[in-house]
Amino acid sequence: MSLRLSTVILPYRRWHEGGRAAWVRAEQLGFHTAYTYDHLSWRSFRDGPWFGAVPTLTAAAAATDRLRLGTLVTSPNFRHPVTLAKELISLDDISGGRITLGIGAGGTGFDATALGQEPWTPRERADRFAEFVPLLDRLLTEDAVSHEGRFYSAHEARNIPGCVQRPRLPFAVAATGPRGLKLAARYGQAWVTTGDPKLYETGTPEQSVAALRGQFGKLTEACEAAGRDVAELDKVLLTGFTPDRARPLASLDAFVDFAGRHRELGFTEIVIHWPIPDSDFAADEKVFERIAMEALAQLD
Repeated sequence: MSLRLSTVILPYRRWHEGGRAAWVRAEQLGFHTAYTYDHLSWRSFRDGPWFGAVPTLTAAAAATDRLRLGTLVTSPNFRHPVTLAKELISLDDISGGRITLGIGAGGTGFDATALGQEPWTPRERADRFAEFVPLLDRLLTEDAVSHEGRFYSAHEARNIPGCVQRPRLPFAVAATGPRGLKLAARYGQAWVTTGDPKLYETGTPEQSVAALRGQFGKLTEACEAAGRDVAELDKVLLTGFTPDRARPLASLDAFVDFAGRHRELGFTEIVIHWPIPDSDFAADEKVFERIAMEALAQLD
């Protein structure tokens, strides 16, 4: 099974002070896709620079030619399907059809309260996500959409000419629970996981692999219930949130071992964070570049 290697570039640098250079270098290094987080602010970066995902990806599209681009992930926390669809269609057009939408239910971080609302409960996040994804699917595939929902409405929303990619740009649905996996099976071209968060602090890499194997099983069941072959979905692992943490980026051999174990589980794409000094994503840039250029050849 072939494996793709991608990266995620956090939008914390000014475009002309290292921001642009990272996206250009990602293309030069041969990454399949370069993603960015779609947050208003995030964790330890909250009190420092942090730029918007859609403008950043628009600039990245203009600075690159072949590299796929995307969010990992967008959520309903501060997005509405109608306005998001318009931005995505524009971004897909500007990039020449190189956009993937990573999408998830959102969480309880800073995005959850930035608009002045109380954080949604896990059930409300799931309820909103279950309405958000199907409506966004319609908005990206139909010229005109009207919808009156519990959380989201659209009144004759026009999205002409639609996406460059047909029938729409791909969705990479981040999910581990039954309702999210059902959406991935129904609407996703890819499934995204970060592993089991309960194992991050005290778990072992072996326990993480076992948990991921269990998630694969649940995804397979969701696809079977939807009448879909699970093999149709790409399976994406966003690294940095399993008990391995940054160890896979310690050396080329360490990454090849990590990637090989997860490819055996069935992952088709592994995403590594672009190094950020003095952060949880700190890594030796020379080792990172060796991984980008050499790791996949060692896995063939």
